[in-house]
Amino acid sequence: MRTNSDKLVSIVTPAYKAARYIGAAIESVQNQTHVDWEMLIVDDRSPDDTAEVVEPLLKLDPRIRLIRLSVNSGPALARQAALDAASGRYIAFLDSDDAWLPKKLEHQLLFMRMHGAALSFTQFRRITENGNACGRLIRVPAQITYPQLLKNTAIATSTVVIDRDKTGIFKMTRTYYDDYVLWLALLKRGFTAYGLQEDLMRYRVVGKSVSRNKGKSAMHVWRTYREIEKLSAPYAAWCFIHYALQGYCKYRQF
Repeated sequence: MRTNSDKLVSIVTPAYKAARYIGAAIESVQNQTHVDWEMLIVDDRSPDDTAEVVEPLLKLDPRIRLIRLSVNSGPALARQAALDAASGRYIAFLDSDDAWLPKKLEHQLLFMRMHGAALSFTQFRRITENGNACGRLIRVPAQITYPQLLKNTAIATSTVVIDRDKTGIFKMTRTYYDDYVLWLALLKRGFTAYGLQEDLMRYRVVGKSVSRNKGKSAMHVWRTYREIEKLSAPYAAWCFIHYALQGYCKYRQF
């Protein structure tokens, strides 16, 4: 049962082959001006030294927790393992190769309280694998509803915070775009996602990331429409055209 019902943030970080970047992700959390958090890192049976990078930090900062899965299960089940262990009112998502700016949690929690938001997201910039180059600002809409999200790529996972006091318990769906499916599920219930007009996250573009395979990504977006959201073929096609155009405009330059 949660004891710090007002402020505690549980940060969900699935990690697979993340040894190269997980240290920077952790450091960005430790640098937060909002200090009432727990970081739940789920090692998804990584074949590299991900766990070995994290383990020395556990004694230095008890707010960091490491959960080790016995078999490789994919990001959805890794995120679910963190959710099952989370004690916070607020759930924040941070992928292992991304990083936050220092005032991310402080500003976003204040923004959510001001708007009574159940789900919020922020602007961000992309960086290269080495983390040195900074891309253009990726802007976000002020609000987004379920029908709008079907046609939009606006919500980046590592910018999202969810208030469980408003949404209740939620679970990940074991699918390719488990994060997108979760946002859709929450908005479908009538919640509105609020976009904070502030640059607060760095999204690392990793060359071999599966999310960079546009053909495969497109196929899974279509399957999300038809198999999970149960959209008719004509409406799914209409949404997909808009989704693709939004994605093109978003990623047309670094």
